[in-house]
Amino acid sequence: MISHNFLTPKRLSGVLFSVIAGFASTAAWSATDIQVWYSLNPHNQKVFEKLVKDFNKHNKDVSVNARAFESAEALDAALTLSTEQERPNLVQLPEISGLDEVATREYIMPLHQAINRHEVKNTKWFLPSENNFMHDDRGRLVALPLMAEIPVMYYNIDAFEKAGLSPTKPSRQWQLLQDQLVTVANNGSRRCPLTSDQPVSINLENLAAVNKQVYGAGPGQKAGFHFDIMYVRHLSTMISWVRSEIMVHPSQFLQSPTRFANGECAVFMSNSGNIGQFADQRNLNFAVTGIPYYPQVTATPGNPFVTGSGLWMTKGHGNAAEQASVDFITWLAQPQQAADWYQSTGYLPLTQDAFQKTEANYYKNLDEWQQLVAVYGRKPDNTTRGFKIRNYHQVRHIFNNSLQAALEGKQPAMTALQSAAAEANKIVNAK
Repeated sequence: MISHNFLTPKRLSGVLFSVIAGFASTAAWSATDIQVWYSLNPHNQKVFEKLVKDFNKHNKDVSVNARAFESAEALDAALTLSTEQERPNLVQLPEISGLDEVATREYIMPLHQAINRHEVKNTKWFLPSENNFMHDDRGRLVALPLMAEIPVMYYNIDAFEKAGLSPTKPSRQWQLLQDQLVTVANNGSRRCPLTSDQPVSINLENLAAVNKQVYGAGPGQKAGFHFDIMYVRHLSTMISWVRSEIMVHPSQFLQSPTRFANGECAVFMSNSGNIGQFADQRNLNFAVTGIPYYPQVTATPGNPFVTGSGLWMTKGHGNAAEQASVDFITWLAQPQQAADWYQSTGYLPLTQDAFQKTEANYYKNLDEWQQLVAVYGRKPDNTTRGFKIRNYHQVRHIFNNSLQAALEGKQPAMTALQSAAAEANKIVNAK
């Protein structure tokens, strides 16, 4: 007996439901997945995770999967061990100088190549092309400067008020700052008058930039480093500050920002990407000013170098994934998202709109932060546009070790600087 399966109204509705569900499921599966690896402090990590969540909620064609690492070193180690298929589409990596090694890695795709193929619409970047940070020699973006920042001087307003200082803020002149640190040390901040987590940035790189000096080889000089009397006097002063306990030995680890966040330190010199987490501390009354200079060297302070990291694209993922990565970058660069990121983290604005969209109320308790940021939207001076030094990631390691030895009293300032320069110049000039 032959059975005929006629589509009754009930059976027809069931079939139609299955077909529609199948189409919906296929549509969901058709979204292009991209991987993003990053390493941020806990506060900024939450901000980034929220951005990713919002993007995924409002975008049905692309799905971003973000993976956080405990440190930049752990991320880089995982990246080194990964295969082409395992590598993320976007990865947060630093680029300390324009000729550092990240841009030359064989699996890195310069961002300008992807942008040329897949247009980023309605975007005017905040950092001009003349700034070397995340730009090549031709002014083209090699990575998205999402985590661009500058070194600043944070200060605890309550500590300065308790010490009876007027004005209740640190001087931007090193010698006058020393007198203030003695006062705050004697009036409530003995455990930590000053500390930093950026010894090379504060005491070498931006000692040059803020005093309007060329970092590295100057005009007519051989490529490399020639530390003059300004550097020697400064490092000698820093050694004396450590010995007299008005400066806690600088550390590159998390305890320094944590101590300032907890109210232990009166002054903290570090990168601006800490602003968001400090603002999130209920009992921390702080503000921001520029890092110090020497009036004997320059009448007015210059601007420090842009530092930090950015999102780099990797090769080998195909056209659809490349388009999806550009879609995510485009979304991050839109005014609302870019402004939220800037205001919530302390990184420099990604776009001009992000800076212009930020209202005065945001800056109300941050002292000079708005003025410190505004200058980076303009063409930089030659001494602050960033430096291009071969193998600088290795050089920076040498400088850090030499500074640590000097501040620990193991070497006098001149010996430490001369030996560091000699060792660094061998690397810079190696064939």
